[in-house]
Amino acid sequence: MTPRVSRYRAAVSAGAKGGQWQRALALLDEMRRAGVAPDVISFTAAIQACAAAQQPSSALQIFEEASQAFEPS
Repeated sequence: MTPRVSRYRAAVSAGAKGGQWQRALALLDEMRRAGVAPDVISFTAAIQACAAAQQPSSALQIFEEASQAFEPS
């Protein structure tokens, strides 16, 4: 794990815990734009943020992205 992944992961998790689901998703997008691949924990935190905010369609979208990212080759 690179330090960049852990920093982004912490920020996504903080957004999720703080009830800021939109911020958590924005950080997930920012990770990708920066060339940092989100890890399982980052995806999970974003999904949990969406679920807590009653945003099922966003949670499902992130779940599908995570499923594709970790699909066996």
